[in-house]
Amino acid sequence: MAGIGLSLPSNSTHRPTFTSSVPPKPSSTRCCLSSVKMTVSVDDKKKTFTLKKSEEAFNAAKELMPGGVNSPVRAFKSVGGQPIVIDSVKGSRMWDIDGNEYIDYVGSWGPAIIGHADDEVLAALAETMKKGTSFGAPCLLENILAKMVISAVPSIEMVRFVNSGTEACMGVLRLARAFTGKTKIIKFEGCYHGHADPYLVKAGSGVATLGLPDSPGVPKSATADTLTSPYNDITTVENLFNTHKGEIAAVILEPVVGNAGFIKPTPEFLNFLKKVTKENDALLIFDEVMTGFRLAYGGAQEYFGITPDLTTLGKIIGGGLPVGAYGGRREIMEMVAPAGPMYQAGTLSGNPLAMTAGIHTLKRLQEPGTYEYLDKVTGQLINGIIDAGKKAGHAISGGHISGMFGFFFTDGPVYNFEDAKKSDTAKFAKFYRAMLEEGVYLAPSQFEAGFTGLKHTQEDIQRTIDAAEKVFKDL
Repeated sequence: MAGIGLSLPSNSTHRPTFTSSVPPKPSSTRCCLSSVKMTVSVDDKKKTFTLKKSEEAFNAAKELMPGGVNSPVRAFKSVGGQPIVIDSVKGSRMWDIDGNEYIDYVGSWGPAIIGHADDEVLAALAETMKKGTSFGAPCLLENILAKMVISAVPSIEMVRFVNSGTEACMGVLRLARAFTGKTKIIKFEGCYHGHADPYLVKAGSGVATLGLPDSPGVPKSATADTLTSPYNDITTVENLFNTHKGEIAAVILEPVVGNAGFIKPTPEFLNFLKKVTKENDALLIFDEVMTGFRLAYGGAQEYFGITPDLTTLGKIIGGGLPVGAYGGRREIMEMVAPAGPMYQAGTLSGNPLAMTAGIHTLKRLQEPGTYEYLDKVTGQLINGIIDAGKKAGHAISGGHISGMFGFFFTDGPVYNFEDAKKSDTAKFAKFYRAMLEEGVYLAPSQFEAGFTGLKHTQEDIQRTIDAAEKVFKDL
């Protein structure tokens, strides 16, 4: 297609050698922060930190929207203090409406892996918008992104695009039940798969952040077939399969937890899940909304070498625009309407803007050195933060894989949500607010992972570690 000029990868393995200390992209496309024209004076770094305008805007928002936000964790309930209202983003930075500048480690909760407001992506979107923003009909861009996703992700032979990670997880659950003819599912405590009724049982993300019970408004009948187990707990999963023999349609999990903080699977856990689902004619579903195209080009399943039956995606594949997808083996996906009887639809699914941003984002991620660079800077970041905390006498633990990281205010190790809840959340809240004043924006919850991107520089990392050292000494 004119203007796209893509060379699709021939396989999902993409691990070239990279040793440079700068992102693997020519300088012409890197963010030049000095050229970003803001309504902020040159001396802003020296000015007194204030959130006066954010406070005024947020107070007005509370009269217009529940809690003043459109997604709960943004309200800063678990960290206290004034939520910041963002004005603009570029590269690794963000600016609030008071003119404060931050190094951003949230990245719109993951999508900004090549940097915010990337020039190439913005240019491609501008060209696409000239043709229209939504067709409600097939467009060639869907084919291009579908081929890229199928080529990259080991488990996906066919894919269905939707508009969010929640929608992808809703669709994949219905599909698993349709294909197997069974109704029960196993999910893991602290894992979050969107806000659909069957998943709001011992969920993570904002549910964990706010300390909420299972949500009101969800009837018992909607969760009656949802079974739960602690993450990394092989024995409990075995017992559930034995107790509910022949009834379990699927096991769904975040292969690396991001919605209860950053929690890795033990070496044997994913292998066990693959084995036990196969033995019981159940499906293994990886929710890779966070980990897809982030841990490796082929996601967590490429990184760990475990191929599930079905996969959900989101965030990165839309390049920052609303998107989601689910896919898997052809024989399973052909159950989806109109090829098969399992119904699922969406007016804006596969819209040209999300497809364009996704295509150009994935194209950039194919470049040599991408994931080596992410692993290097993220390792430096998390090791620096943990070392600074321990040096100052604080209980802290954490880790990273590629461009995803997290830390807990507890000695650890953290294997599941119960371990994560041992964290000193009051101390985290103080740390968080102090880091904001130092110009570092982290996820406003102890129970959320953080993300780095290709525009994070060595200077960004060192400034963040220096800020953490200063904050830890005063904490």
